[in-house]
Amino acid sequence: MSAGGAVEPGLPAAAAAPSPAPARDPEPGHLFRPISAEDEEQQPTEIESLCMNCYRNGMTRLLLTKIPFFREIIVSSFSCEHCGWNNTEIQSAGRIQDQGVRYTLTVRAQEDMDREVVKTDSATTRIPELDFEIPAFSQKGALTTVEGLISRAISGLEQDQPTRRANEEAVAERIDEFIAKLKELKQVASPFTLIIDDPSGNSFVENPHAPRKDDALVITHYNRTLQQEEMLGLQAEAPEEKPEEEDIRNEVLQFNTNCPECNAPAQTNMKLVQIPHFKEVIIMATNCENCGHRTNEVKSGGAVEPLGTRITFHITDPSDMTRDLLKSETCRVEIPELEFELGMAVLGGKFTTLEGMLKDIRELVTKNPFTLGDSSSPGQTEKLQEFSQKLDQILEGILKAHFIMDDPAGNSYLQNVYAPEDDPEMKVEHYKRTFDQNEELGLNDMKTEGYETGLPAQR
Repeated sequence: MSAGGAVEPGLPAAAAAPSPAPARDPEPGHLFRPISAEDEEQQPTEIESLCMNCYRNGMTRLLLTKIPFFREIIVSSFSCEHCGWNNTEIQSAGRIQDQGVRYTLTVRAQEDMDREVVKTDSATTRIPELDFEIPAFSQKGALTTVEGLISRAISGLEQDQPTRRANEEAVAERIDEFIAKLKELKQVASPFTLIIDDPSGNSFVENPHAPRKDDALVITHYNRTLQQEEMLGLQAEAPEEKPEEEDIRNEVLQFNTNCPECNAPAQTNMKLVQIPHFKEVIIMATNCENCGHRTNEVKSGGAVEPLGTRITFHITDPSDMTRDLLKSETCRVEIPELEFELGMAVLGGKFTTLEGMLKDIRELVTKNPFTLGDSSSPGQTEKLQEFSQKLDQILEGILKAHFIMDDPAGNSYLQNVYAPEDDPEMKVEHYKRTFDQNEELGLNDMKTEGYETGLPAQR
């Protein structure tokens, strides 16, 4: 069953002049400011708008803000003092991500119903146990909870029930039965699965156990199909054939792009680098002159390896922090002593040192607003502080720990200072990928042998 009828009214179509209250225009670099309850200067813009319920003037409030580790968003809220109608929604103001994301959550207890969820317009929500689906673009974006998503779907299905009972009583009865099943889900009498599939990559489901791994939540990043590209208004670029081979190993290439922080025009430098005892990689660095944001990204310069690679390194000395490290986008990172796991595609590809990687992990975990905000559960802050203290002890060489890099594509690397001899503290294992790992890498549908069958013979 589809909840296509669960469309909530969007932002009011007609808008009049702004309210007479004076508002100071923000500086261009501070248009999207980080969300904070202590920022008194961050006030919403009020616009007098037409109420689509009673057709009298109400008030729309717009807040342009930025949630760390999510994207820039626009929060809009409309309320009418005459009829009491109100509407709240969010819209992503950031760019569409390079890959789509799929969150699969197994709801087992009432605590799972309180998980925070960011659902964009382009996300599809499914509950397989009820064969229920909320299609993409049938609802406005929302910052809510799992229970809020179900309540919103119930409200949408109940919206036209009086009309259905008058015209199609049988259909209305079946929908009433289905609404009753949705209401039972809110009681969590039995486990069920919630899937949020967003081709734009801008949706989010909270992990209340951070920084530990969430056994109930599976996050999958995937490449969009042509149909999804068209749905998002993107056009895939056809690869251009170069007339002749060029040697770019000794050349730094530059191309124009937009800053991922402030969206101002910037330049990205790209260089092909040969890592000793490993392979060629492509390093890309962007430096924005407008806001000062700097970023670097690493891509493998070669193909996917026949076998996956698992590197287990035992950190025993502070000098280990200076080892060079290459983490590809397909690599997972684990620290068993901290019960910590960093999933695939998180932090992207990086060419740094072991110390730099651990500091990036600390910043990712300790500065996440979904784990330290007002909605955090009691005791969660203490767990994060304990995690940060242990990570500092590892960085200082006080606490010994294992650092594990598991890359199914085999494109990650940790420096061996004893090369070409074996490192006594490092274990490198090569393994055969599973079907699911090949599926994540897109290899199951890739045909590399026998594809020339049936082609006309070349003369």
